[in-house]
Amino acid sequence: MRRTAPEGHGPVRFGPPLPEDGLPVLPELSAVLAAAASRGAHEPVGGGRALREAACGHWDRRGLHCDPDRVAAAPGSHALLLALTAALGGDVLVPRPCAAWWAPYARLLGRPVFHVPTPPESGGVPDPYALLETVRRVRAEGGDPRLLVLSVADDPTATVAPPELLHETVEAAQGEGLHLVSDETWRDTLHDPHDTVLLSPAEMVPDRVTVVTDLAGALLPPGWPAAVARFPAGADGEDLHARVLDILTALDARVAAPIAAAAGYALGEPEAVIARMAATVRLHALLAAEAHAAVVAAGALARPPRSGRHLYVDLAPLRPALTAHGVGDAQELEDFLSARLGMPAPGGHRFGDDLEAPRVRLSTGALVAGSDTERAECLTSPTPLELPQVHRALSRLKSVFDDLRDEARRWEPPR
Repeated sequence: MRRTAPEGHGPVRFGPPLPEDGLPVLPELSAVLAAAASRGAHEPVGGGRALREAACGHWDRRGLHCDPDRVAAAPGSHALLLALTAALGGDVLVPRPCAAWWAPYARLLGRPVFHVPTPPESGGVPDPYALLETVRRVRAEGGDPRLLVLSVADDPTATVAPPELLHETVEAAQGEGLHLVSDETWRDTLHDPHDTVLLSPAEMVPDRVTVVTDLAGALLPPGWPAAVARFPAGADGEDLHARVLDILTALDARVAAPIAAAAGYALGEPEAVIARMAATVRLHALLAAEAHAAVVAAGALARPPRSGRHLYVDLAPLRPALTAHGVGDAQELEDFLSARLGMPAPGGHRFGDDLEAPRVRLSTGALVAGSDTERAECLTSPTPLELPQVHRALSRLKSVFDDLRDEARRWEPPR
């Protein structure tokens, strides 16, 4: 089995951070943080009782009952996934492509990481038959697969896995004795929640799934690190929770008290937070749809975005134009597009795709520019795409991809 550790071509071992929303901090959140600023201590390892109870309330409202004693908080999902990977042991399975930060923590622990293909319609959840074949081959070669990390609302593809696919994959994983970590960072960013069915694996297999949510997905600014994990009920879940707390203690991975106060407030979902979430999702849904239309019109390939603040683009049909510019792989494509677009365009190799595949993740947050006042206006405007700063950013995106389309046509061989 080929392990996924592209090396020797750029800084690919550690990927880009979560896509930002490009918006000013919610004033009510700032006020909570400021009120707690005099608290110089950290929370206890795993989070204080108030923070864990707020996390339970958050999950209860989404149909996932939990007990505060089966919740752990940490300064970001990275620390939680590192602790879970160390506690569970064995080899790690992830989808191809997957969030850029999943694989590095397994590699840091010296654990083999194996990517499993996803079906054409969505990312984040492996194809069940490919999963079974991968597990079989890894074991045949002496490996010990124990952990599958997946995401129903996916970074980088911005898709939402259909329930029937998720059910088949979860059944396959359960049959092979794998523990599942469900990254649900983006579950509250569905672009059309009335037309998109999102299920958590924890609803299907409650005793074999740990849910991890980074609050930077929908509730907190990315620079305020806080994440929560919901552990399964039963003896196995209790033991896993205890081992994770031991590892977080060794790492001294504690949430700062002011951040914990803001996180608890956001997890409680008061009216101000709910309104900001809805406005942010609406804005980024419009931006993602417009960006998707632009890249598809230029001849590139991209699944329609259904969640999050990003878009995953395959520029294989535009390869003649890229070749003319000296772009031969995803790292060179990242450098080329980042310069042309004036915004980060991390290559697909950072998400576990082949280095040779010309794929990039575009973030809609980079299309929200200007001062705090101008960016805040994007949330209240009935037509945010027509605001001057947003219109300019979208026009530049369209222009870059249209130029590539025209150049690709010029370089096509005559028929």
